[in-house]
Amino acid sequence: MTSQWLREVHTVRPVSVRFRLMSLAVLNEAEELTDEMRGFLQRAWGPVRVMAAAAAHGGDEVLDRLYNAFSSRVFRDNRREDLDEVMREALAEVGLSEDLAAAATTDQWDAAVREAHEQAMSAAGMRTGTPIIVVDGVAYFGPVIAPAPHGEKAGQLFDAIAQLAGFDGFFELKRHRDRQPSF
Repeated sequence: MTSQWLREVHTVRPVSVRFRLMSLAVLNEAEELTDEMRGFLQRAWGPVRVMAAAAAHGGDEVLDRLYNAFSSRVFRDNRREDLDEVMREALAEVGLSEDLAAAATTDQWDAAVREAHEQAMSAAGMRTGTPIIVVDGVAYFGPVIAPAPHGEKAGQLFDAIAQLAGFDGFFELKRHRDRQPSF
């Protein structure tokens, strides 16, 4: 949802949006997790490897389009079972070679994934999570929003976060989630 919000902010505010890789599998590899969560994170390696290969092929700017095409199928359309097929469709939608999908099954891209993950996490702190945004050089975990606001509401949320970034001593604002995400 944060990626959708940032795309919307870009239409109403003069901001530069740049997407970078991070990996939930890397983030959680030292954690004690259920077998179900471990299985999910193992499956998550495939898509992030393909994204790393795509970024190496087409630059970081391709990540926005590819992530949008992939995540809309996974989250909005609830297609979480065959991630390989979903990724092939996403690659085709954004005009990238479906040959990149082969990256999902090789560890060739793992070092690039780990490096990008470390760069992203070091900006806001290694244990913060995702999403991370950087506003005026200040990195934060969040915002976690669902659904993403549109139009001027998206801009107003960005303005509020930019205001908070101006306070050197501001670190965290959080509340309990009282509903499931709305995609």
